[in-house]
Amino acid sequence: MPDVEPANSGNSSKAMRSRLSKFVPELIYGANDGVITTLAVIASVSGAQLPNQIIVILGLANLVADGFSMGASAILSERSKPVPLDFGAAGEKGGATSLGFVVAGSIPLIAYLLPGLDDVRFALATVLAAVTLFLVGAARSFATKRSFLRAGIEMLLIGSGAALFAYAIGLLGAHLTGIAI
Repeated sequence: MPDVEPANSGNSSKAMRSRLSKFVPELIYGANDGVITTLAVIASVSGAQLPNQIIVILGLANLVADGFSMGASAILSERSKPVPLDFGAAGEKGGATSLGFVVAGSIPLIAYLLPGLDDVRFALATVLAAVTLFLVGAARSFATKRSFLRAGIEMLLIGSGAALFAYAIGLLGAHLTGIAI
């Protein structure tokens, strides 16, 4: 028997897209922060030349704690507006922020969870983060009037700047604390 789509499937698809589009800002916000903070952990620990196990521990802790915090903060922010959203709508926005954070933030950490990549982990994490930042930034073009390329490059540059600062702080911290480099 051939697959037959229900007559209203176009409407349900449009409704789904409309519902998801309401959460694009929260998904982008969470994803951007997730990638940048995870890459900052990776870059600062790499800059300090500490063991890779530290990156995994701090990276996972960052994903769980900061992902939860981002979602909770989004809920509190929505509930603090002069005309606050009901808790259910605010929780959906908080959930979208957390989801964006954890999913996108876990991508650079993949380089430290795969076996056999010892000498290229930091480079791979950096490339994965850069690609993710560009794609998440470019996805903003679906909700804004910016071009795909411009929106992607903008987010990539901002995230790269944050990673460079984190790496430099790791180097400085290693130097100031006397950790062998």
